[in-house]
Amino acid sequence: MTYFGFLIIFLLIPIMILLAVVTFDRRKSVDDPSLEGLKPTGYSFLLIAIISLTYTTLWDNFLVATQVWWYDPDSVFGITLGWVPLEEYLFFILQPVLVGLWMLVFLSRVIYLRQTASSQRNLRRLSIISASLIWIASLVLLFAGGSAANYLGLELVWALPAIIFQLAFGADIIWRQWRLIFLAVVPMTLYLSLADAIAIGSGIWTISPAKSTGILLGGVLPLEEFVFFLLTNTLVAFGFVLFWSPESYARAKGILSKIRSESQEGKLQQEL
Repeated sequence: MTYFGFLIIFLLIPIMILLAVVTFDRRKSVDDPSLEGLKPTGYSFLLIAIISLTYTTLWDNFLVATQVWWYDPDSVFGITLGWVPLEEYLFFILQPVLVGLWMLVFLSRVIYLRQTASSQRNLRRLSIISASLIWIASLVLLFAGGSAANYLGLELVWALPAIIFQLAFGADIIWRQWRLIFLAVVPMTLYLSLADAIAIGSGIWTISPAKSTGILLGGVLPLEEFVFFLLTNTLVAFGFVLFWSPESYARAKGILSKIRSESQEGKLQQEL
């Protein structure tokens, strides 16, 4: 199996099936009034795909350049950008599309959970503190854990700042949709981990034994690969929920207005 064949079987075909289901739901007007807090938009898929590609490219190139993982040259087209094959960039785009469509299938089939205003502020603070502590521990793991902790430390240090940013902006918004996020992250992580194990077994790519913990799930899948899909699916699910929430736009406008106001006040003080 080639890398492009992997993309067709495990991403493109499921995407087409999910797209058909979502289209059928829309035509049948499947909608749950309890989910009025989320309004999916088509451009959110484009934006999240672009963010995914941009945020992952340098990090993934670093992994290949430092031989944390490598690919079989005979399993790819041979077109590389930097150190990474073209198929890998396609994966960065297709994964969020797959997860987003999966979320749309469940969007009208889960319960919208409301939170009180008082718990929202506390929830954001607690989320930021907890995630930041984990990130600090990840830094310690990366620099003091030896070569075996290299891959695990790199993916945690890379992914957690983005998750912290999402939580700082809208942990309360995310929490309201925890059922939807759970239904997105858990099945997609298990599915993509299984697909990844098949790809590794086929020799499409290889994880460096010297730069990973050596813990193999099911005797095949490196622990780090499971953690990678858990982190990336969480990032994607959080991103869609935030993009789909009208409250996010109102909050963003409020933040921008505050920044402009403070900037104008600063200019006035300088002039005085």
